[in-house]
Amino acid sequence: MTDINQRLQKLKAEGKTVIGCFPLYPPLELFFAMDLVPVVLWGLRGEVGSTLQSDKHLQSYTCSVARHLTEFVLTKGLDLLDGVFMYNACDTLRNLPEILETGLSQGNARLPLIKIHIPMVRPDQTDASGYFKNEIRRLIRALEAEFNVSFSGDKFVDAAEKINRVRQLMALAEQKVAEGSLSFLSFCQIIHECGFSSIDEQTRILESLVAQQTDPPLSGNGQRPGVILSGILPPPASVINDMESAGLRVVGNDIASLGRTYAGAPAVIEDPEAYLLDFYHHHYPCPTLLYTGDRRAALLMEMAQKTRARGVIFVGEKFCEYEYFEFPYLKKRLNQMGVKTLELEISVEEDAHTAGHRSRIEAFAEMLATTS
Repeated sequence: MTDINQRLQKLKAEGKTVIGCFPLYPPLELFFAMDLVPVVLWGLRGEVGSTLQSDKHLQSYTCSVARHLTEFVLTKGLDLLDGVFMYNACDTLRNLPEILETGLSQGNARLPLIKIHIPMVRPDQTDASGYFKNEIRRLIRALEAEFNVSFSGDKFVDAAEKINRVRQLMALAEQKVAEGSLSFLSFCQIIHECGFSSIDEQTRILESLVAQQTDPPLSGNGQRPGVILSGILPPPASVINDMESAGLRVVGNDIASLGRTYAGAPAVIEDPEAYLLDFYHHHYPCPTLLYTGDRRAALLMEMAQKTRARGVIFVGEKFCEYEYFEFPYLKKRLNQMGVKTLELEISVEEDAHTAGHRSRIEAFAEMLATTS
């Protein structure tokens, strides 16, 4: 696993201004265009040794995403980050800015924290575009004032084109997983590494991955049952190993920190307000963007048909109600079209103790292998 601390220290040593971001879909193009390096504080499982500090501020029934990112900011944020950016998502995350400020203030420390609000309303029902564009203008002013940078339309176009290239390369790397020439575990680790790198470094990492000579597809790859993974986070490495050892191949992913981040992008234009409005309005469906929910089931069914997946494994992040609310309906729709489903639940306490999932994965793989 990539040492995120070392990657952030490297960025700082290069003189980069590093902005920790959450939730999952910050306006990356805008940050890069202003010579800032955004890193998404998501999937920090394994990056913090415990949650001792975050547990002083968050209830034990808070999801691992919130607990891990809170622990990271409180214990390492002052050394590795120059600021924090967030927008609204679930009930837990929308309250974290005040919690982080309180936790940092207890040590008389300050880490600049900038917030915007994304209207969680369907564009065809309520026109909140004016409000949203004003939030983007306010964000630009705040970044300029806090970090002594300036916005440039030309640099925004350049950043948007580079980000789009990165998303295309990630999709190509995902295809290598489906073909069997790249393990899903390696893929997850590489994408995670990219999330803590400059945009040029991300491009180099992914171009090398896509261009490198790989082994032929694994023996019997065509006979290995194909599955789609869905969830807020990919499963822990031990669970991924269990899946691949059981003979399953990942032919598509509906993981929020993976497939949902690079599934599409707007046409590149110089106006950041219009570009980002398009980006959020038409984002790939995710429960963290509530207004996209009505499109989620149809796209997941389409993915299952396109990839010919025999099964979908839902990786449930314990206490993530937004995801769990949708599981019953999605499972029903998938079962109706002949796609089998398996639901796994991962919590903070279970990260290092996932052996209990192995027998269920093996039984699921056996069932898929015996059904056409």
